[in-house]
Amino acid sequence: MQLTPIGSELALKWSNGEETFIPLETLRKRCPCASCQGETDVLGAVHRPPQKPYGPGAFQMVQYSLVGGYGFQPRWADGHGTGIYSWDYLRRLAA
Repeated sequence: MQLTPIGSELALKWSNGEETFIPLETLRKRCPCASCQGETDVLGAVHRPPQKPYGPGAFQMVQYSLVGGYGFQPRWADGHGTGIYSWDYLRRLAA
């Protein structure tokens, strides 16, 4: 797996040689972290935080790190950086 931010997209080259591109805005808006998507309690109810407007830099990735062998974690210019995107989740976003 190779990741390369190019302009306003994230280019992904998969182990089978396939290449896909995901807009950075899509990545940020589909952030899988609990702060963005909410958390499920023991009864199965999802508790979502109030939706906040995206500020300057919200769609600009300033760095990222690989997480184990299963995904990556971007850091955005507005300071957000708690979402971990698994390779399977990225495949679904790219589809």
